[in-house]
Amino acid sequence: MSFTKKTVAVITIFLTIVYFSMLYFMPDRILGARDEGLMMHTSKLLFLAVAAAITTSFALIILIKRDFIEAQKATYNRYKHYLFSVVRRDYVSRYRKSVLGVLWSLLHPILTMLVTTMVFSYLFRFNIEYFPVYFFSGQLIFGFFSESTTLAMSSVLGAEGVIKKIYIPKYIFPFSKVIISSINLIFLLLAYLVIFAIMRVPFNWTMLLIPLPLIYTFVFALGVAMFMSAMAVFFRDTMYLYSVMLTMWMFLTPIMYPVEILPEWLLPYYGLNPLYHFVDYFRSVAMWGTIPDLWSNLVCIGFALASLCIGTYTFMTKQDRFFLYL
Repeated sequence: MSFTKKTVAVITIFLTIVYFSMLYFMPDRILGARDEGLMMHTSKLLFLAVAAAITTSFALIILIKRDFIEAQKATYNRYKHYLFSVVRRDYVSRYRKSVLGVLWSLLHPILTMLVTTMVFSYLFRFNIEYFPVYFFSGQLIFGFFSESTTLAMSSVLGAEGVIKKIYIPKYIFPFSKVIISSINLIFLLLAYLVIFAIMRVPFNWTMLLIPLPLIYTFVFALGVAMFMSAMAVFFRDTMYLYSVMLTMWMFLTPIMYPVEILPEWLLPYYGLNPLYHFVDYFRSVAMWGTIPDLWSNLVCIGFALASLCIGTYTFMTKQDRFFLYL
């Protein structure tokens, strides 16, 4: 079977219809009551169906294009040492001439949190318990996403000299940037625990589930990173537009304010923001000691997998033309 773009689109639309029909007739105890209105409930089911259809189509491509996948695995195994060397080089060079070195990965988020908390505590007097922890919870997720995708977006362009001289799997460059940001995220988590102790926030056993929202965010960020790095090669203005979009995205994500202050008519549309779900999931398990329900997990998984599939498919289909635009 030939998997052209048209074939993939037709299969995805067909699967969307099938999944939506299955989800629509599922009992309320599985996907939740429809008390938010028929239109909004239908929109949620449509989103989940689209995410599942995209993931299934991508899985079908992997199954049918086994030779291609095996070739990619062999290539990765051959060049994975280069990936690790790129990660090590870029991470070490970041702190090479600083006095404190890697310690800045821990100190910088703590100092930034102290300054921003002082400012926002006076400017926005929201009745949020443990506001510094609340703010840092959102900033941790959004900061990782913003840093990883911004660094990855210019990674292919920055490797122009290497790409033109020798063969290197091009996905290594955006992938390495996301890994570097993940290392920073580990230090951010350490700083997060320090702030937890300073603010005397109760530790709940649900904190053991913190890796889940981080994995969701990592997969989502990797998909966006692959997509944006491919687009930046063909349209250089993408880098400038993305920085503006990130600023808008930050204010549309409840990092420094509670969702409750928003108009009631706007709340349902907040579900279209993937980072809102990741931040809310993280706060639920880290701060509030609650376990998100099935729907919350399905939405996070849907956004993450759909992003990864779209980003990987876009990057792999466009990478052979990168050489012409570098």
